[in-house]
Amino acid sequence: MIKPIAKISLRKNARIGSHKNERRIPKGIIHVQASFNNTIVTVTDVRGRVVSWASAGTSGFRGTRKGTPYAAQATALNAIRKVLDQGMQRAEVMIKGPGLGRDAALRAIRRSGMLLSFVRDVTPMPHNGCRPPKKRRV
Repeated sequence: MIKPIAKISLRKNARIGSHKNERRIPKGIIHVQASFNNTIVTVTDVRGRVVSWASAGTSGFRGTRKGTPYAAQATALNAIRKVLDQGMQRAEVMIKGPGLGRDAALRAIRRSGMLLSFVRDVTPMPHNGCRPPKKRRV
Protein backbone atom coordinates (compact mmCIF):
# COMPACT_ATOMS: atom_id res chain seq x y z
CA MET A 1 0.00 0.00 0.00
CA ILE A 2 1.33 3.48 -0.92
CA LYS A 3 1.44 6.08 1.87
CA PRO A 4 -0.15 9.48 1.08
CA ILE A 5 2.37 12.31 0.56
CA ALA A 6 2.22 15.07 3.14
CA LYS A 7 1.24 18.50 1.81
CA ILE A 8 4.29 20.70 1.45
CA SER A 9 3.96 24.45 1.85
CA LEU A 10 5.13 26.51 -1.09
CA ARG A 11 6.90 28.96 1.24
CA LYS A 12 9.45 27.48 3.60
CA ASN A 13 8.90 28.54 7.23
CA ALA A 14 5.79 30.47 6.24
CA ARG A 15 4.15 32.57 8.94
CA ILE A 16 0.46 33.17 9.18
CA GLY A 17 0.22 36.93 9.68
CA SER A 18 2.98 39.25 10.77
CA HIS A 19 3.85 39.20 14.46
CA LYS A 20 5.96 42.37 14.31
CA ASN A 21 3.07 44.85 14.26
CA GLU A 22 0.89 42.68 16.49
CA ARG A 23 3.01 43.39 19.57
CA ARG A 24 1.11 45.68 21.95
CA ILE A 25 3.33 47.94 24.00
CA PRO A 26 1.52 49.74 26.84
CA LYS A 27 4.63 51.42 28.30
CA GLY A 28 7.96 52.44 26.80
CA ILE A 29 11.02 54.66 26.99
CA ILE A 30 11.68 57.55 24.60
CA HIS A 31 15.37 58.38 24.15
CA VAL A 32 16.15 61.81 22.65
CA GLN A 33 19.75 62.33 21.55
CA ALA A 34 20.26 65.99 20.62
CA SER A 35 23.65 66.93 19.20
CA PHE A 36 24.51 70.22 17.50
CA ASN A 37 24.24 68.61 14.05
CA ASN A 38 21.36 66.15 14.39
CA THR A 39 18.56 64.88 16.63
CA ILE A 40 17.80 61.17 17.00
CA VAL A 41 14.64 59.92 18.75
CA THR A 42 14.48 56.22 19.66
CA VAL A 43 11.44 54.57 21.23
CA THR A 44 12.05 51.30 23.12
CA ASP A 45 9.96 49.01 25.29
CA VAL A 46 10.78 48.75 29.00
CA ARG A 47 13.34 45.98 28.32
CA GLY A 48 15.27 48.24 25.93
CA ARG A 49 14.28 46.64 22.61
CA VAL A 50 13.89 49.27 19.88
CA VAL A 51 10.31 49.65 18.66
CA SER A 52 10.76 52.67 16.37
CA TRP A 53 13.24 55.44 15.70
CA ALA A 54 13.61 58.57 13.63
CA SER A 55 16.31 61.14 13.01
CA ALA A 56 16.31 64.59 11.46
CA GLY A 57 17.89 63.03 8.37
CA THR A 58 15.17 60.40 7.94
CA SER A 59 12.55 63.10 8.52
CA GLY A 60 13.67 64.87 5.35
CA PHE A 61 16.11 67.48 6.65
CA ARG A 62 19.59 67.86 5.16
CA GLY A 63 22.74 69.74 6.10
CA THR A 64 22.61 72.48 8.72
CA ARG A 65 18.80 72.28 8.98
CA LYS A 66 19.12 68.91 10.77
CA GLY A 67 20.23 70.64 13.96
CA THR A 68 17.27 73.05 14.17
CA PRO A 69 14.49 72.86 16.78
CA TYR A 70 11.87 72.40 14.05
CA ALA A 71 13.72 69.35 12.72
CA ALA A 72 13.78 67.90 16.26
CA GLN A 73 10.03 68.47 16.62
CA ALA A 74 9.29 66.72 13.32
CA THR A 75 11.63 63.87 14.26
CA ALA A 76 9.92 63.30 17.62
CA LEU A 77 6.48 63.25 15.99
CA ASN A 78 7.66 60.75 13.33
CA ALA A 79 9.07 58.38 15.96
CA ILE A 80 6.01 58.58 18.24
CA ARG A 81 3.40 58.22 15.49
CA LYS A 82 4.47 54.61 14.89
CA VAL A 83 4.21 53.54 18.54
CA LEU A 84 0.88 55.29 19.18
CA ASP A 85 -0.60 52.91 16.59
CA GLN A 86 0.81 49.98 18.60
CA GLY A 87 -1.05 51.13 21.71
CA MET A 88 1.63 52.86 23.78
CA GLN A 89 0.00 55.12 26.37
CA ARG A 90 2.70 55.78 28.98
CA ALA A 91 6.38 56.59 28.52
CA GLU A 92 9.52 57.74 30.26
CA VAL A 93 11.74 60.29 28.50
CA MET A 94 15.55 60.26 28.59
CA ILE A 95 17.20 63.34 27.04
CA LYS A 96 20.89 63.35 26.15
CA GLY A 97 23.10 65.97 24.56
CA PRO A 98 23.61 69.73 24.30
CA GLY A 99 21.73 70.40 21.04
CA LEU A 100 19.02 72.90 20.16
CA GLY A 101 16.45 70.14 19.69
CA ARG A 102 16.14 69.13 23.35
CA ASP A 103 13.25 71.41 24.31
CA ALA A 104 11.50 71.21 20.94
CA ALA A 105 11.50 67.41 21.00
CA LEU A 106 10.18 67.35 24.57
CA ARG A 107 7.39 69.80 23.67
CA ALA A 108 6.40 67.63 20.69
CA ILE A 109 6.33 64.52 22.92
CA ARG A 110 4.13 66.33 25.47
CA ARG A 111 1.69 67.47 22.75
CA SER A 112 1.36 63.95 21.32
CA GLY A 113 -1.04 62.98 24.11
CA MET A 114 1.16 60.32 25.70
CA LEU A 115 1.35 60.25 29.51
CA LEU A 116 4.91 60.89 30.69
CA SER A 117 5.90 59.26 33.98
CA PHE A 118 9.18 61.19 34.20
CA VAL A 119 11.70 63.17 32.16
CA ARG A 120 15.36 62.58 32.93
CA ASP A 121 18.50 64.29 31.62
CA VAL A 122 21.11 61.61 30.99
CA THR A 123 23.79 63.82 29.39
CA PRO A 124 27.18 62.33 30.29
CA MET A 125 29.15 64.59 32.63
CA PRO A 126 32.86 63.94 33.16
CA HIS A 127 34.36 64.10 36.63
CA ASN A 128 37.15 66.22 35.16
CA GLY A 129 38.27 63.65 32.60
CA CYS A 130 39.49 64.49 29.11
CA ARG A 131 39.86 68.06 27.96
CA PRO A 132 36.62 69.04 26.15
CA PRO A 133 36.59 70.40 22.61
CA LYS A 134 36.63 74.18 22.09
CA LYS A 135 33.31 75.92 22.64
CA ARG A 136 31.14 76.59 19.57
CA ARG A 137 31.21 80.00 17.95
CA VAL A 138 27.69 81.07 17.10
